[in-house]
Amino acid sequence: MKIQSIEAVGIAYEVPPERIYGSTVGLHARRQFTLIRVRTDDGIEGIGDARGPVSIVGPHLELLKTKFIGTDIDDREVIFARLLNQLYHFGRQGALIVAYSGLNIAMLDALGKARGVPVSRLMSGSARREVTAYATGGHFTQRESDLVGQMEGIKALGVAGAKIKTGRGPESDEIRVKTARSILGDDMFLAVDANANYTADIAVDSMRRMAPYRIAWFEEPLRPHDYRGYSHLRTRAMMPIATGEAHHMVFDFRRLLDGECLDIAQPAVCACGGLDEARRITDLCRLFGVRVVPAAWSSGVGLMAAIHFAASIPPYPHAESEPAPQLVEYDVGENPLRDEILQEPVKIVGGKITVSDKPGLGIALNEDAVRFYTIR
Repeated sequence: MKIQSIEAVGIAYEVPPERIYGSTVGLHARRQFTLIRVRTDDGIEGIGDARGPVSIVGPHLELLKTKFIGTDIDDREVIFARLLNQLYHFGRQGALIVAYSGLNIAMLDALGKARGVPVSRLMSGSARREVTAYATGGHFTQRESDLVGQMEGIKALGVAGAKIKTGRGPESDEIRVKTARSILGDDMFLAVDANANYTADIAVDSMRRMAPYRIAWFEEPLRPHDYRGYSHLRTRAMMPIATGEAHHMVFDFRRLLDGECLDIAQPAVCACGGLDEARRITDLCRLFGVRVVPAAWSSGVGLMAAIHFAASIPPYPHAESEPAPQLVEYDVGENPLRDEILQEPVKIVGGKITVSDKPGLGIALNEDAVRFYTIR
């Protein structure tokens, strides 16, 4: 099955000024991603999601087009490996990897449709029919009091747990987790995400303050490539350390694992190198006994790709009784690119998401919505 065409479609949503939200990186008025559409010579279309604006993803996709158009989808990993080997001076990180991530997802969607099987089965096989959702919310806004309403909405959603934004200082972190815990109660887990805003000493102070509130993990306390800091921090940590959303390909994750930097790996399939690379990252993490919880800050297409990935992760080291469910991130921030661009948006029932058994990703785009949100 040969690739006939590859197209990048930039989509964006402008959050109304009075409702902007974000993290320690800043408050943002725009959510934007790049859809990748692949069409094959037998008329099948595959859809992917590259987590970045089309102004950055698009030029890198043009390079990928020169290598992939006219080739067989089954040869995708060989073709990309050769390209990276040719461009070794540029490393194995950044926008080219993000662009390929969306292309890789689109190719696997098309391949699944051609073979009549879901993407999860194309990977490691379907390890589970449903995955457990946790909600990413508790964003910083223009009003700190908004945290209460956000937590009430997450509790009503019925998910297993919540992850909130922290990182503005240890005192602020303690206040925010105390507020979140008071609303979520004791039955839901609570995780925090500092979006890489700390040095190790500040992160330790923050952990001391947050520990009484039973934090499931501390996500991205340090800059992505502060490997020495992560290694040092983990020896002093009072809660699991999670990172990986800003890391690319198995090479980055090998360094995290070799340095004993993390307890939970969080590859983002729309940025780490795609579904094939996420599978390699998972295999490596199993050798180190590290859990994998995929990040899914993306569009509805990217969310569905992360769900298929989570469904394919083999159980390890347990057989039947899972001491902790396989999780997938569900972003509850205002984002119609998650809900409106799919004909059948992702649904959470009883805190879980059932994995589609339809061919490919099991999605169909709402073309009217895609056109409405397309950047022109």
